[in-house]
Amino acid sequence: MASILVVDDERDIVTLIKVILEKDGHAFTPVYGALEALAKLGLEPPQTPSCRPDLALIDLMMPEMDGLELTRRLAESPATKALPVIIMTAKDRSREMFEPFENVAAVIEKPFDPKGLREAVASAVASK
Repeated sequence: MASILVVDDERDIVTLIKVILEKDGHAFTPVYGALEALAKLGLEPPQTPSCRPDLALIDLMMPEMDGLELTRRLAESPATKALPVIIMTAKDRSREMFEPFENVAAVIEKPFDPKGLREAVASAVASK
């Protein structure tokens, strides 16, 4: 199964996603902010990555750096530009913001349906 990086500042959401995705056999790396994600991926500061996920689930609204900026940085880096991203958001009309990014496999709305999340993950991993 896939190795998944989950980036969300809400620990309860991260725990819920972990429970849902581990049932499908996915490996799970939680991070609680965009800066932590950039560090784990070895982008900022430049270093050897501590994880190499097959997929990133990224919350749109986070305090230090939002999901849009994180997605942009992933898309611009040669090391992560092919990493599929699923955006999680509670905001309406967020899909349009991510249309220019080729690395965005899906945008799902919070609260999300567990089945819909599992299907989005399966589709993103299959298309990689």
